[in-house]
Amino acid sequence: MTGREAYRFDEVIEAVESLPPDDQEALIGIIRMRLIQRRRAELASEIAEAREDYRQGRVRRGTVSELMEDLED
Repeated sequence: MTGREAYRFDEVIEAVESLPPDDQEALIGIIRMRLIQRRRAELASEIAEAREDYRQGRVRRGTVSELMEDLED
C-alpha cells in the first residue's frame, strides 16, 4: 500500500468504528458476501478457462506416477 492508501484505510476504519455496533455487523456481513461473490466469479472464470483448455487439447491426463516421471525428465 502507498501512503495515501494506508491513510484512506485508516479513515475507513475510523468511519466503521464510529458506526453503531448493529451497523458494523451489517457491514461485515455485506463485505463477507461480496468477497464470497467475487471468489465465486473468479472460480467460474478459472473453470471456464480450464474447460476451454481441455476442449483445445491443452490438458494432459495421467496418473500421479506418470506426472512424477515427467517432472524428473
